[in-house]
Amino acid sequence: MDFRSLYYFTVVAQELNFTRAAEKLGMSQPPLSNAIKGLEQDLGVTLFVRGKRRLQLTEAGSLLLHRSNQMLSLADKTRSDLAHMESGGLTGTISLGMVEGRAPYIASRWIKGFHEEYPLVRYQMWNGSSDDVLERLTRGLADLAVIAVPFDNEHLESIVIGQEPWIAIIPKGHVLAQEEGETVSLATLSKYPLIVPRRPSRIEAIRNWFGGIGKEPDIICEMSNYIDAVALSEQNVGISIFPQTTYTPNQHVVSKVIVDPAKIVEYVLVWPKGQRQGALVREFINYVSDFMEEDRMHSDKFRVKEKEFEIPEGAQIL
Repeated sequence: MDFRSLYYFTVVAQELNFTRAAEKLGMSQPPLSNAIKGLEQDLGVTLFVRGKRRLQLTEAGSLLLHRSNQMLSLADKTRSDLAHMESGGLTGTISLGMVEGRAPYIASRWIKGFHEEYPLVRYQMWNGSSDDVLERLTRGLADLAVIAVPFDNEHLESIVIGQEPWIAIIPKGHVLAQEEGETVSLATLSKYPLIVPRRPSRIEAIRNWFGGIGKEPDIICEMSNYIDAVALSEQNVGISIFPQTTYTPNQHVVSKVIVDPAKIVEYVLVWPKGQRQGALVREFINYVSDFMEEDRMHSDKFRVKEKEFEIPEGAQIL
């Protein structure tokens, strides 16, 4: 199994047709078919079910497609890193995975400042849940990741980069949306269907949060994507409980900080512990560390005006 065979395989898997795949690769069909047969023999599996007009991926083929995309991406990243080492200058690409919502807003401030100092550096950004982002970091497909606590601090180094309150995203026509004030109690929310983040550790924490006041949450839906959760609340499916994200005006929902007791989420920049980082990534980590220590996040240079909720006094990390 080599990178060329894997690349041929991914193109065939995308096209599900040897003729189209061969045209896309700029080669004739017989050598391509032979390459795929050789790959199947090498791996000892069947990758495609061959029909008269169309191919179909087997279960093994689907797994290989997922893994080959990761391997080819890692190979490209390795080539880029090696080229950067040979160039002797601070150039190259930083691959940054991050949770959806507020993380890209936070990271944009670092990138803006870092780009001013090192204009030849480029960035690859990838969004997903904390678990998805951590998997990408573990596989070497990302240099750094922005995730929400909790995380495995035994195997990851970290810098705390921000906090925000947990809020309730309420349908505009809901009775709670009509009440005055920018807060809602946890006990009140226990009376209504709820939409929560899908992360297992987060669901357990939310259940413990409600359990602390002797209540059981009525969780009807688990979502990994904040935007999708808002969409469900728009349609009056339920009230979404999520960390506050960058403010986006939405006439169909009302957001209120959850109190009694209030909780916050903490965001961290993480990277593998004990793993030697390249000069570019080390410099970026140092930049972020200095950025946070100097509290430049709230300076006029980096501040983007938006509506933000204040974190209630005494709020603990969830």
